[in-house]
Amino acid sequence: MSEKDTENWAWKRIFWLLILLTLGTLGLLLYGLPVVRQLEVFMPMGTCPLARMPLSDNFTGLLRPWARPEVLTCTSWGAPIIWDGIFDPAVAQQQARQKNLTIGLTVFAVGRYLEKYLARFLETAEQHFMVGLRVVYYVFTERPSAVPRVALGQGRQLRVERVDRERRWQDVSMERMRRLHVALSGRLGREANFVFCMDVDQHFSGAFGPEALAESVAQLHAWHYHWPQRLLPFERDARSAAALPFDQGDFYYHAAVFGGSVAALRRLTAHCAQAIRQDRARGVEARWHDESHLNKFFWLQKPAKVLSPEFCWSSEIGMRAEIHRPRLLWATKEYALVRY
Repeated sequence: MSEKDTENWAWKRIFWLLILLTLGTLGLLLYGLPVVRQLEVFMPMGTCPLARMPLSDNFTGLLRPWARPEVLTCTSWGAPIIWDGIFDPAVAQQQARQKNLTIGLTVFAVGRYLEKYLARFLETAEQHFMVGLRVVYYVFTERPSAVPRVALGQGRQLRVERVDRERRWQDVSMERMRRLHVALSGRLGREANFVFCMDVDQHFSGAFGPEALAESVAQLHAWHYHWPQRLLPFERDARSAAALPFDQGDFYYHAAVFGGSVAALRRLTAHCAQAIRQDRARGVEARWHDESHLNKFFWLQKPAKVLSPEFCWSSEIGMRAEIHRPRLLWATKEYALVRY
């Protein structure tokens, strides 16, 4: 072997070692040691092109995107990304009270999820969710009589909607969009001005107030907000109605929290329910079920506001300097106990 061939072989060897090292690191970040995953904080989130300009929001007044230079505070289409410190909570509260709003909060508690999570979810919501505003809780369950009695504050009500128990937990997740659409077309849509839809296996740990309100609201997924677009777990199977090509996608949104006006949520839930029906007719199922379809919808119709991971955080990720005040915390996942 000539000296030149030896040199080429050495460079090829280094190249493939770097490839393997990169793939191994990504694997550890995605599925491995929490300590290794902390390396993702070094992945830049990007900068807000509007950060030097004052942004105005109908529910928070003047926003200060420059107050959090270490994180991304707006999207490419001009929607704010709400982090602690860029808004004044007192102004947001005043704006909401002047509008005389009623906020709906929906949650599905089916099977063992009811006993395991619902009481704490509702009790902590009373402490932190839209405090000082009128709130209507909508609990969807197959066992209305088992819904716990929770002391409610003035101007806050609890409704219970009976649903059928699905054969698989995946079907509970996907059927949610259809049932929400029906509710939004009925009493929920008449009672509330804005609605948030949340998973039950989490609890409130800080003020979740009117700063979160907008025509349509998406939640940055706590496990994916640092990742570049091509690594985000969008549905890529072209047979699915939720599919996005590899060159498409903005952020990866978490289906544990989404919201908006009644009209906007009717559009979202109608889109997702129809897309899920199309997939079933084709014999396919999106990898992340209704969350995959929600991400497709928000790619087609951009959200008016994006909530930072502070609004729905996982303690399993650990402490991060950029997460100042978590508002919702994931419960420990006990799938073997609650799924069927």
